[in-house]
Amino acid sequence: MEETNVTPDEAAHTVEHVVERIEEAAVVDRQVLHAMLSAVLARGHVLLEDVPGTGKTVTARVIAESMGLAFKRIQFTPDLLPSDVTGSTIYDDSTGEFEFAKGPVFTNVVLADEINRAPPKTQAALLEAMEERQVSVDGTTYDLPDPFVVVATQNPIEQEGTFRLPEAQRDRFSVKTSLGYPDFDGEMGLLERRANRRSLSPSVDPVVRSDAVRLLQGLTEEVTVDEKVRRYIVEIARKTRSDQRAEIGVSPRGVQRVFEAARAAALIDGRSYVTPDDVKRLAQPTMAHRIVLTTEATVEGVDGSAVVRHAVNAVDVPAVAPGGDDPEPPTEPETPSDEPRDDTPSAEPRDDRDSSPERQGDPRPDN
Repeated sequence: MEETNVTPDEAAHTVEHVVERIEEAAVVDRQVLHAMLSAVLARGHVLLEDVPGTGKTVTARVIAESMGLAFKRIQFTPDLLPSDVTGSTIYDDSTGEFEFAKGPVFTNVVLADEINRAPPKTQAALLEAMEERQVSVDGTTYDLPDPFVVVATQNPIEQEGTFRLPEAQRDRFSVKTSLGYPDFDGEMGLLERRANRRSLSPSVDPVVRSDAVRLLQGLTEEVTVDEKVRRYIVEIARKTRSDQRAEIGVSPRGVQRVFEAARAAALIDGRSYVTPDDVKRLAQPTMAHRIVLTTEATVEGVDGSAVVRHAVNAVDVPAVAPGGDDPEPPTEPETPSDEPRDDTPSAEPRDDRDSSPERQGDPRPDN
């Protein structure tokens, strides 16, 4: 992919090749894979939560391999120290001087494997790296490679020996998603691939180089977002904050991460503009993990996804037309009667339960 005059269609074609290469080694739902790649192109980070053995580690590694990025894996354990992640200053006998020994975080793609099996102090070692793309040790700051992406995996917090990620760290992940178990054909495909290779773990050849990834990230910054779509993102986020089941809703940082991921999703689809459907498709993976539920909601088994779904259903979908000579945006897909519909002549009137005076203070959905 050449650096000059790259069109959204060419960028989407390149990403499609990357997706196909990943699928040669890993069985991943396309929607999940697109969400992960949206985070990569938006210079964000990914959190994968699943039970052991679902392919989280393999998926992270083949994403790095297919994009020509350097990859390192850190196994988080209860005795892992922050310096084991970032690096430390050591004394060199040969020179008689102290030198900084870089930790495994100095790479393009860092796999923080089972991040919630380490104590919060070690988890927090990644905070500066994720937000500032740098590491500070003994008063000296060291820049991390570009691009830099953290793909963290965690087991469900109900499992023995896990530590819940602090809210501040969860908020720094652009996307949180789950691979889940593959279907029957997917597992049969896994056995077929295993039968056709000699190594225990699959690997793939790169489709692009790291400079092409930086180019794709730069193209993502050029994707336009209409003011109506921006307002749509903000209204959904603010709706989560007013939900009585949420103690803390989507943060302003989260609003920006949704904005960035939506632009990346548009580029993956070959468009130079964002549609409301991009926001709706990424609302749950970009927002749900940022919500802190009340004690009552937690006891009742509510999760952040339910709060996000309610917020999306409660906000009107804007009618947006792309500028210039771009093609008309795709129409809204058919939705159930309790979902919000676009404001077209054929759309049913919106249920005004949330706008009635007696219901404004109670954002809970009817049971």
